[in-house]
Amino acid sequence: MEYDGILLGMGNPLLDISAVVDQDFWNKYEIKPDNAILAEDKHLPMYDEMAAKPTVEYIAGGATQNSIRVAQWILQFPGATSYMGSVGKDKLGEEMKKNAQDAGVNVHYYEDETAPTGTCAVCVLDGDRSLVANLSAANCYKVDHLKRPENWALVEKAKFYYIAGFFLTVSPESIQLVAEHAAANNKIFSMNLSAPFICEFFRDPQEKALPYMDFVFGYETEARTFSKVHGWETDNVEEIALKISQWPKASGTHKRITVITQGADPVVVAEDGKVKLFPVIPLPKEKLVDANGTGDAFVGGFLSQLVQEKPIAECVRAGCYASNVIIQRSGCTYPEKPDFA
Repeated sequence: MEYDGILLGMGNPLLDISAVVDQDFWNKYEIKPDNAILAEDKHLPMYDEMAAKPTVEYIAGGATQNSIRVAQWILQFPGATSYMGSVGKDKLGEEMKKNAQDAGVNVHYYEDETAPTGTCAVCVLDGDRSLVANLSAANCYKVDHLKRPENWALVEKAKFYYIAGFFLTVSPESIQLVAEHAAANNKIFSMNLSAPFICEFFRDPQEKALPYMDFVFGYETEARTFSKVHGWETDNVEEIALKISQWPKASGTHKRITVITQGADPVVVAEDGKVKLFPVIPLPKEKLVDANGTGDAFVGGFLSQLVQEKPIAECVRAGCYASNVIIQRSGCTYPEKPDFA
């Protein structure tokens, strides 16, 4: 099978800037342990301050980009994955591009000249983390970039597509173009519910894309919000997964499969009017380092087997493997080679 460019992701690229800081730093910027916030003006100087630290690490991040990097890592076929999103025309954008390319991903960023590259400060103190995200250029993606011949060629080459729900806030038009191409050409299109606020406040563009989704991923809290928003009057994740899988489709070529993760509880998979549960890999609490990015990693692992046309059970197994690796490390990072057999 030809794997070159088989999987294309689109989303909001953020460069994770991770560094060990001290208590004075936390006090200065009024940040708390195990918290994630959007940057306010008072937080903006922290990025340069962290960049100057000897312990600083740069990791290409953002939900879809994390999933694509993990899929690429497990696949180990250079250039099997491609990715598009918006960065600033700056040093951080170059850093992210290098990071993603070193991971084997074929990145085609839109470079916005009006805003800096989106960043997420990962402030580490005594093993605790505080995340401060500044979206900036990630918010500026334009559908015109997708339509450029060299970028649309990536769409035409791919057979599988993955887009996190966060991109609905930026370029629903781009999502729709790719979704319609997938349906017209018998390809596999997948998205993630991503966050409760997406299901609540971006319901219209989400519903417009849903008929095209062959795979719907999500976490239990998002699934329950989706149910509430649509008046389903059930909190049962299995029932919700089943209802999402039975939502009308734009193309009858592929059935829809819903995959919902529940942390340490089994993964819920709904297809063909039935629900299956798959146990996750148990992990002692003392081995849990950082849960940030584990959902993204699950999707990346799942996709790595899906593009190889492996059975769903094997896709879930790879997803559980990937999230188990990432949760034991700082940030969405992984060893040089996977040991997934």
